[in-house]
Amino acid sequence: MDSNTVVENIYLLVVVTLVSVLQNAFFAQKVERESHTHTPCTDRVSCANRNCMDAYPTFLAVMWCAGLCLSQAPAAFAGIIYLLVRQKYFVGYLGQTSQSTPGYLFGKRIIFFLFMMCVVGIFNHLLWRYYGSDYKEYVQTITSAASTLLLIP
Repeated sequence: MDSNTVVENIYLLVVVTLVSVLQNAFFAQKVERESHTHTPCTDRVSCANRNCMDAYPTFLAVMWCAGLCLSQAPAAFAGIIYLLVRQKYFVGYLGQTSQSTPGYLFGKRIIFFLFMMCVVGIFNHLLWRYYGSDYKEYVQTITSAASTLLLIP
């Protein structure tokens, strides 16, 4: 397998990962700016950043596993939606904490979707390995269609 084929199979996941790094840098800059001003919002910014960073490794793990085990396009799409939801959560947390709840719940749903993609991809691999049945094309089609359902609040 040459390097072009490898990059072709993961470039969307790489783009989403790099965008998430930029988002983390934005969150860190916001925390740093607020810590210098010592406003009442400082604790909220710090807590919102900490909450986002706690979920970050889980997000990356399931997004990459879903992309590698099943299909990169739906996994990357769910990743972008997750980043938008995480931004909404962060901004909502700076207002009233009740404003962050929809972003939190929506983020959990996206993580669950990515997790299920991982499970289905692994299950399909096991079916192919031990029984010679490969349903990857069917599952990818269903996953691609189901990823658009993530847009429904």
